[in-house]
Amino acid sequence: MKNHKINTQLFQELNDIVNKLRKPGGCDWDRAQTANTLIPYFIEEVYELIDGIDKKDSNNIKEELGDVLLHIIFQSQIASEKNFFTINDVIDGINEKLTKRHPKVFNQSKSQNDVKDEQNWEKEKQKNKNRKSRIDGVPKILPSILSAQRIQEKASAARFDWSSVNQVWEKLEEELLEVRAAQKENDYNKIEEELGDLIFSVVNLCRFLNVSAENALRKANKKFKKRFNLLEDHVSKSRREIEDFSINELNEIWDLIKKG
Repeated sequence: MKNHKINTQLFQELNDIVNKLRKPGGCDWDRAQTANTLIPYFIEEVYELIDGIDKKDSNNIKEELGDVLLHIIFQSQIASEKNFFTINDVIDGINEKLTKRHPKVFNQSKSQNDVKDEQNWEKEKQKNKNRKSRIDGVPKILPSILSAQRIQEKASAARFDWSSVNQVWEKLEEELLEVRAAQKENDYNKIEEELGDLIFSVVNLCRFLNVSAENALRKANKKFKKRFNLLEDHVSKSRREIEDFSINELNEIWDLIKKG
């Protein structure tokens, strides 16, 4: 097993490299960056890391974690140049947050109730951050599926939640019927609204079953893409275009791919 102790010298070396790149005589591109201009690159690196995790590629995960760490150091360096905060402040802040969030682990409380701890944590965050609502604090930039699950989790921490998964199933079935009714009315706005409620209920079911809706949908997308690529391979061997196949023929091939 590898040594898990942090090599502070390596960490300092990375910090010094970024500092040097930002100074006069450093890299023109790095010196031109701001906190805002780095956002697209940061998002890209995070998604590349997620892709590596999905592929279970340890070398790729290691590389992409390095790229993400670089952006954390980079943003901290820019903030330090403006006398806002340093990377040490960032680390100190997360250390304090983690110990406060896990009082029974760090012997700060005798609480043994994880649910109660989560409720108290959300309540404290609302108070400390001067939020009007207990469900505030979910970044607007988050993908809608991920945002829905976080909103539901925050509402649950405020004890506004279904008492059993059976109620979630009932709500899901109710929303499906409402989508069908909206379709019969042929009202686009109503259809959109009811489909939104249906998707929100599906996310709720994921939460009750301890599944990340975002991960589940991402994996479903990848599975469909892989199967569709196999479908295209099968079609290409026939020397026909995919448009030349009937939907029944394509479904038969699809079923074979699913079984295979």
